Amino acid sequence: MNDKSVGEHRLALAEVLQWMVEDGLVTAETADALKNERRLHGGKIHPLIVIADQKWRSLQPPGKLLVLEALTEWLAGRTGLDYLHIDPLKIDFTGVAEVMSSAYAARFGILPVQVTTREVVIATAEPYVREWVEELRPILRKEIRRVLASPDDIGRYLVEFFNLAKSVKKAAARGETTAGLSSFEQLVELGKGNRQFDANDQHIVHIVDWLWQYAFDQRASDIHIEPRRDLGIVRFRIDGVLHQVYQIPMAVMNAMTSRIKLLGRMDVIEKRRPQDGRIKTRTPGGQEVELRLSTLPTAFGEKLVMRIFDPDVLVRDFRALGFSEDDQSRWKQMTTAPNGIVLVTGPTGSGKTTTLYTTLKQLATPEVNVCTIEDPIEMVESSFNQMQVQHSIDIGFADGVRALMRQDPDIIMIGEIRDLETAEMAVQAALTGHLVLSTLHTNDAPSAITRLLDLGVPAYLINSTLLGVMAQRLVRTLCPHCKKPVPISDDQRAVWRSLVAPWKATEPAQLWQPVGCLECRMTGYTGRVGIYEILLNSVDVRKLINPQMDVARMRDQAYREGMRPLRISGAMKAAQGITSLEEISKVAPPADEA
Repeated sequence: MNDKSVGEHRLALAEVLQWMVEDGLVTAETADALKNERRLHGGKIHPLIVIADQKWRSLQPPGKLLVLEALTEWLAGRTGLDYLHIDPLKIDFTGVAEVMSSAYAARFGILPVQVTTREVVIATAEPYVREWVEELRPILRKEIRRVLASPDDIGRYLVEFFNLAKSVKKAAARGETTAGLSSFEQLVELGKGNRQFDANDQHIVHIVDWLWQYAFDQRASDIHIEPRRDLGIVRFRIDGVLHQVYQIPMAVMNAMTSRIKLLGRMDVIEKRRPQDGRIKTRTPGGQEVELRLSTLPTAFGEKLVMRIFDPDVLVRDFRALGFSEDDQSRWKQMTTAPNGIVLVTGPTGSGKTTTLYTTLKQLATPEVNVCTIEDPIEMVESSFNQMQVQHSIDIGFADGVRALMRQDPDIIMIGEIRDLETAEMAVQAALTGHLVLSTLHTNDAPSAITRLLDLGVPAYLINSTLLGVMAQRLVRTLCPHCKKPVPISDDQRAVWRSLVAPWKATEPAQLWQPVGCLECRMTGYTGRVGIYEILLNSVDVRKLINPQMDVARMRDQAYREGMRPLRISGAMKAAQGITSLEEISKVAPPADEA
């Protein structure tokens, strides 16, 4: 339908229902029943919201639920407008707020979403209200392109974007115009009316609260606030991938950093050395969330990273973490031993801490004393005793373990074995009847043993204390709402064979591939799951541990005893439709490179 041929008017419920009947989405009887029911209520609520509340299923196959987004997309096609899902992370709210006043936007229920040198893109939920187009065109002196968006989104973001833009503008006006002392390139700017910002300014408080809310909404694991030469950049890490989401004036970024440091009980004035802090806050839904803060002095100012810890992690079971039945039984065999050392290895961000916390949570019964020494404490958990490394007063991992040994522990968790002294204390604790869990940074499980030998731990002590090693990685999981099964292609067959060689793993008839939908922010992936490689320190493996240990022989022996390499573990998850072959190829190292 050409929307220009239809007269100026707001959408009516009867009109939309008639189109739905014509397009075979609902029956005429269903439409009439709703029309009669709503006749008494007037027409203040947008017709699409009224229809979405009915939770109807489309009569067209595959019979999808007619949610608001689906109805908006259908209406866009019906009225000849482009459909837009408003993603707040992709909108420069300070730019779009300059297009029109918030009062004007509210009057017509429109929202500017993109501004280029040539055109302004404006979202509306009323395809036949067009008078504002002719009013704005001569003022903006640009082409105006209308897109159809959900009336719910327009109502919500219309308030938020304009309020946020106002806060940023006022905060920038009150703050410094340059980065001042925080950038060595701009020290010459001192003395030019350098004004200090106020970290407790209401506008800054609003911006920081809003930033956290969106990070929680988008399932971000980290928030990066990074200074550049002329502006600050905000990035979110979502499912292991960094996304740039906002650019903000430097003065606002400095004030935000100060506000967050203040809340994290950090030294706000000190900008020359790295600092750590933590904040406990709540999501809009009332759930407690812990943020771990880390600052770093850079060329253009102070960079701040906030790691978001989801408390739900601690109540997940091993199956939710990605353990297969075999993985779970091998891991349980190690962690239920009365004494010895269990190591978890992998690079930063591979989920080692989550695995250890989940394990400790299950081991920490009222009859057991669980103590940890961490740098820093990742998540505060009431069921075990946590101690933090304090470098300023010379309490390192080794000193911490020494102190914990006098606390009558049953299980000790050491955040990381970094040096010989810590390794020796771990061995000492294991020899005196304690179960010790710790992490190492190595590529695979057999390499952890060579790392201990390299640190200087004697082979006979490794033999007598090490229970086993688990290497792990995190891979993104395919979005369950949009993943698509496809027959295995020749290219995928080649990738499959490279992953499972030399194992004789059965080739699947089909694999799943990412597509992209609103649920996964068009990435095709949502969430992450672990892949695992578990080496048990058996009698035959012990025979191979010596100062001149051959890692390849050790690996072959472990394979014979049932250890599955990371790539096999990943390939099995790809065959089950949990992840994609491309994701496994990217994340899991080949055995000969590990």
